[in-house]
Amino acid sequence: MKFLRLISVLVFIFSIFSCQSDQNQNKDITIGFEFKKDTLLRFIQDEDTLDTAFEIELAESDYEKETGLMHRKEMKDNQGMLFIYTSEATRPSFYMKNTFLPLDLIYFDKNMKIVDFNLNTMPLSEELISSEIPSLFVLEVKAGVVEKFDLKKGDQIILN
Repeated sequence: MKFLRLISVLVFIFSIFSCQSDQNQNKDITIGFEFKKDTLLRFIQDEDTLDTAFEIELAESDYEKETGLMHRKEMKDNQGMLFIYTSEATRPSFYMKNTFLPLDLIYFDKNMKIVDFNLNTMPLSEELISSEIPSLFVLEVKAGVVEKFDLKKGDQIILN
């Protein structure tokens, strides 16, 4: 009888833990990752400032750079994230793990001039996205922004 009671208690405990893990699997991990506007950004082409101002979230800390736009399921066409580094270098470390939106990555040098692009990245991919051209800043915006604004290498940005 004691053995049967022990088995019943163990089955009960196991069922409680399995229910909890099912609840955790259904948890929406995108909650809590809301866009935060830190500054505005505008593109400059041929000495003309484009009308559209982008709301920009800054990624300055290691955690912010590692997380980037992960876990976001939506973003406005005029929003983006600017990664700020301490020195110009090649950037071999971007990937789309836990990133649900296709993005354009725009690389800038110390003078805030565009030096490279990675366009229309594949959502949720763990394949590395890199640039061999040294950059100090990297801007992530929704896929299609580069084409929509006809951005080219040499175009610049200003922040305010």
